[in-house]
Amino acid sequence: MQNYSHGQKNKKLIAAALIEDNGKILIAQRGREEDPLRGMWEFPGGKLEKGETLKECLKRELSEELSIHVEVGEYFCTSTFNKGEVEFDMAVFRVGAFKGEIVLNEHAAIEWVYPKDLLHYPMPDPDLPIVSMLQNSKTQIEKG
Repeated sequence: MQNYSHGQKNKKLIAAALIEDNGKILIAQRGREEDPLRGMWEFPGGKLEKGETLKECLKRELSEELSIHVEVGEYFCTSTFNKGEVEFDMAVFRVGAFKGEIVLNEHAAIEWVYPKDLLHYPMPDPDLPIVSMLQNSKTQIEKG
């Protein structure tokens, strides 16, 4: 995994979760009215705040967005994308079991989806390389 620093100008860091259960992945539908990506599906997570590690960021974001408490597992991949003049690195981590009941604080809906079915859900471009890696993963449990 790359070593990240807040010192890079015009670079933002995001942590995202692959929350897995019985071969399925949790995705969340963006629901805020002011969100230009409203209605699209994503791997939950969010932007790194100053002084946080990526794993701390992901724990905080999942608590804020879904009211769950997680142990962040192994690093999976990074998706890099640009939005205007700003470059984003979205680091994705595996998450297994979690504590708490999911509450939709920022999303309109969630779905548990087999990796092979993820392309049936419209997702922002930064999430698509992750979908591709999941679908091509040799360790993927293929059920359904």
